[in-house]
Amino acid sequence: MTDATVNPHSLPAGLVLAPQLPEILRPVRIRRGFVGLLRGHPTVAIGGALLLMLVLIAIFAPYLGTVDPTALAPAKRTRAPSADFWFGTDVLGRDIYSRVLFGARVSLTVGLSVAICASAIGLAIGMVSGFIRWADGILMRFMDGLMSIPPILLAIALMALTRGSVGNVILAITIAEIPRVSRLVRSVVLSLREQPYVDAAVACGTRTPMIILRHILPNTVAPMLVQATYICASAMITEAILSFIGAGTPPTIPSWGNIMAEGRALWQVKPYIVFFPAAFLSVTVLAVNLLGDGLRDALDPRMAKSL
Repeated sequence: MTDATVNPHSLPAGLVLAPQLPEILRPVRIRRGFVGLLRGHPTVAIGGALLLMLVLIAIFAPYLGTVDPTALAPAKRTRAPSADFWFGTDVLGRDIYSRVLFGARVSLTVGLSVAICASAIGLAIGMVSGFIRWADGILMRFMDGLMSIPPILLAIALMALTRGSVGNVILAITIAEIPRVSRLVRSVVLSLREQPYVDAAVACGTRTPMIILRHILPNTVAPMLVQATYICASAMITEAILSFIGAGTPPTIPSWGNIMAEGRALWQVKPYIVFFPAAFLSVTVLAVNLLGDGLRDALDPRMAKSL
């Protein structure tokens, strides 16, 4: 029975009902699901939409009015953007529009592959070093040694030992990114292993692998998901740098770094050769960073906002 249904005359002598207080705060409406996430965090919607558009462009590049990105046409070299060549042509007469769209495949493949591989390996190393005390000193000292080398220099050194290919670029950048992921996961695990539910699991005799899988791993997914987006953006920039200096993908593979490297000699007279791939790279990195910022705000309970 609520106060609204209580008869004041039926109360015992000396007891009175408290006056009904006015509503000071509006009731909080919680929107759940995917739509609520997009409405509450517009950066996720903007970044996700841009990234989805670029992924679709990379997938359907052959059907978007492109030609063979490696086809040479010396008679049509260094043509300015026009109705026939939307982004112009390079010094070998190749269509820049086609090369930029097909180059999106290389950058997105490298970014997503590095993000997945570095996150998986770094997650395993960080969880082991953070929960198993005797392994912490060994693994972290090795990770500290790798972190002392700048990522781009480490990637260049690794590429110098192998031949240029997309697979070797992914491997080199992944090795450079693993230490940063493992350090992040280790810091999260160090705080989680002191929680009462972990002590209770240990007291109950639960084995260490089961504790890690049931109690530690689920609580590291949110920060790892955010970190993976930044790794993806960093990997695409690193791949472009390696290709720009000639230490990344071979010149026969159209990538944004290769296109900019081939047009840098004509930058002052033909700036469009560098501008279009640079613009696509900037928009892609911006989309991934927006998505990461939005996921950080959505998944961090300390920064979450009432929707």
